[in-house]
Amino acid sequence: MKSLRIALADPAGTLRLIARMLWLCGALALCLPLHGLWRALGRPSPWARQFLWHAARACGVKVSIIGTPLPGDVFYVANHLSWIDIPILGGITGTAFVSQDKIRDWPIVGWLAQLNHTVFVSRTDRMAVDAQIAELRAALAERQPVTIFPEGTTTDGRSLLPFKPPLFQVLLPPPRALKIQPVVLDFDDAGKSLAWVGEETAPANAWRVFRRKGSFQVRAHFLAPFDPGDHPHRKAISAESRRRIAEALSATLGGTG
Repeated sequence: MKSLRIALADPAGTLRLIARMLWLCGALALCLPLHGLWRALGRPSPWARQFLWHAARACGVKVSIIGTPLPGDVFYVANHLSWIDIPILGGITGTAFVSQDKIRDWPIVGWLAQLNHTVFVSRTDRMAVDAQIAELRAALAERQPVTIFPEGTTTDGRSLLPFKPPLFQVLLPPPRALKIQPVVLDFDDAGKSLAWVGEETAPANAWRVFRRKGSFQVRAHFLAPFDPGDHPHRKAISAESRRRIAEALSATLGGTG
């Protein structure tokens, strides 16, 4: 009933939501069969990346890329504001992601995440860490870039939480020669207002995003990569990743981060 009242009170917002959902459905209808065809032919598929790019645009995102994302042999480490981070980074780089395991059970979204080789991890089952690291090593061995959000949750983009180091164990030693590339996602004020934080549910946040008027700017800063082999243990790798992201984030916030 609340959603109906909002829809009736803001018909323009409802039309924007419908238009953006149609954009998403159209992109999926185009990219999904082509993705299946490429996979059936044993060829690397560009179509998951194309779908994620369209998903970001459908959300109203205008992305500026700063720095040079490594095209392969890379483990991206990024700050985290929203589920929108996934179509942004996926659309730029074609990366797979590490995500909490409950997303695997979400209707449609969980299935699409599995098509993009998402590695699902549990935040509660500490006994499963070794198995999750093994799965992550397998994903990295296939040469697709992989992205983690080591804060473990989202923020409003004005701060950086402590990093959780366990999954950095996959880099000691890495399954193949690769670099870590830290990434800072810098949303403008309109984008920060859409951050998925607090007790807000995913559907409620998507409702706000898709009804929003206009677009918002996101700068994706791809920082200088570094060799994880130069650090003695996972905590050191985690700390170095966080240090670089914190310095860049502070600079984008005028030294207040």
